[in-house]
Amino acid sequence: MRTVTVVGASLSGLYAARELRAQGFDGRLVVVGDEPHRPYDRPPLSKDFLTGRSGEDQLALSDAEETTELDAEWLLGVRARGLDARGRTVLLGDGRTVSTDGVVIATGASARRLPGCELAGVHTLRTLDDARALRAELAAGTRRVVVIGGGFIGAETASSCAGLGHDVTVVEAAPLPLVPQLGPEMAAVCAGLHRRGGVDLVTGTGVAGLRGTVAVTGVELADGRLLPADIVIVGIGATPNTDWLAGSTLALHDGVLCDDGCVTGLPQVVAVGDVARVGGTRAEHWTSATEQPRVAVRNLLAGHTAETVRPLPYFWSDQYGARIQFAGRRLDTDTVRIAEGGITDDAPDEGGFLALYERDGRTTAVLSVDRPRPFMRARRELGRGVTVEAAAS
Repeated sequence: MRTVTVVGASLSGLYAARELRAQGFDGRLVVVGDEPHRPYDRPPLSKDFLTGRSGEDQLALSDAEETTELDAEWLLGVRARGLDARGRTVLLGDGRTVSTDGVVIATGASARRLPGCELAGVHTLRTLDDARALRAELAAGTRRVVVIGGGFIGAETASSCAGLGHDVTVVEAAPLPLVPQLGPEMAAVCAGLHRRGGVDLVTGTGVAGLRGTVAVTGVELADGRLLPADIVIVGIGATPNTDWLAGSTLALHDGVLCDDGCVTGLPQVVAVGDVARVGGTRAEHWTSATEQPRVAVRNLLAGHTAETVRPLPYFWSDQYGARIQFAGRRLDTDTVRIAEGGITDDAPDEGGFLALYERDGRTTAVLSVDRPRPFMRARRELGRGVTVEAAAS
């Protein structure tokens, strides 16, 4: 291959560029990004960056030295609008085209929005520009904040807003937040973190609409209640950025469909990160975005699927001073056992806890709140297929 184009100046896009050079590709490397920014770390946006404890310089994922070593052409602030995969051409929104022999799709996902999001005071939190706008508004004085969605982004943002002294309410349509990820028992414990952090949690009802003319003034719930709001943060998930691939020969279904090696139906096109549905699963986690590129690039350079990837799912979240870590593949039928620490009144005891998900006598997943060392040990054992044993509490 003489030219490889990475579409998406994202975490996974940067890792793909690194892997291309590390695996011996010395040809032309082009990186296309719709944002004007170089690749940056997204997890801090809802935490330290939002609260002002860190600045933009601490979000950068690479420095000038690495940029020089990568020797890439960075086409930033321009959106890809099409892929002529058979003709091996990436079409750009400004009319330019990039002729290429291989393509890495790393376009990530975009925050889902609600009708009424055009009102002032309504925010999503996915990009650096999103975080800049929200941080500026939160710094203008105490506000009534309503967070729609109790997932990880919603919970982390609510935690940060509460820490800044704002009056915060979280609205979650499900009976409990994080049930799909953690199951009802452990989701109830995470719900307890909201209460402990002084945040009101409204569950079991959706949002009927937003109130306001120029600026948002409230959130109308499906059960008829009205929550006054000066700021509304919409955290209801993300949609993979595949619109630009419409009309290409690639298979799309909630992401770019790939085999277990991140390879699409065309061997010269691979996909990684939030946009990739690898082996039937699309995982919006930092670890997937950093682990998939190695295998994807190897297969791209080989011209076929020479290696597959099936990492142990892992994610973490920082909420209300607690660190939540989860690894594994749980099913709704798994049982949960507290192996270390304890839970009182649906909230972690001081010192946290370690919980094991079990099925047919074996451990399938592990959850930790503020027990990082036992968790890392359990995660390693789980990754090796070893039965996880708890240490003495």
